[in-house]
Amino acid sequence: QVQLVESGGGLVQAGESLRLSCAASGRAFSNTAMAWFRQAPGKEREFVAAISRGGMSKYYADSVKGRFTVSRDNAKNLVYLQMNSLKPEDTAVYYCAAKPALRIGGQRVHEYDYWGQGTQVTVFS
Repeated sequence: QVQLVESGGGLVQAGESLRLSCAASGRAFSNTAMAWFRQAPGKEREFVAAISRGGMSKYYADSVKGRFTVSRDNAKNLVYLQMNSLKPEDTAVYYCAAKPALRIGGQRVHEYDYWGQGTQVTVFS
């Protein structure tokens, strides 16, 4: 079992930055592939970024590539999402997700076994 708690969301102006954190507890964090998803009102949950258990492999949705960076600190059981150059279309509830895996996870919601409660990010122009 893995428990995930996101933090760091807020209200920012377009062009500004935020860093989201996801604190994990439970099973060995270093054996868990992690990802960030987001869900805007009236839309389906969509993939944002994924990171392998060791942090060496990462990939991003095209919509955030070059602006967002995912990282992790296995010693602290934390995953981060650094979001720069934020746009109004980035407004959503952001979720971290986890699955026990040797390899980096995919982009589909159903692949992940554990989810946090989400943190709201609102970007105004």
